[in-house]
Amino acid sequence: MSLQELKDKACKLSESDRLELVRAIIESLQNQPNQQSEKTRIIKQMKGLLKTNQPAPNDEQVKAMLAEHKEEKYL
Repeated sequence: MSLQELKDKACKLSESDRLELVRAIIESLQNQPNQQSEKTRIIKQMKGLLKTNQPAPNDEQVKAMLAEHKEEKYL
C-alpha cells in the first residue's frame, strides 16, 4: 500500500479512529531508538578522532602530498 493510499484511507476513518491511529503512530516512533541522534553522536566521535594540534595544510602542502601520492602509486 502506498503512502497516498494510506492517507486516503485514514481520512475516511472516524475522528476517534484517526486519533487512535495518531496515538499508535506516535507511540511507535517513541519506542524506536533515535537513529539521528545516534548518527550524530558517532559523527562527533569520528571528528574527535581526526582532530590534531597541527594546523591544516595549505594549498602548496596539499599539492605536494598529492604529487607524492601519485608518484608512489604510479612509479
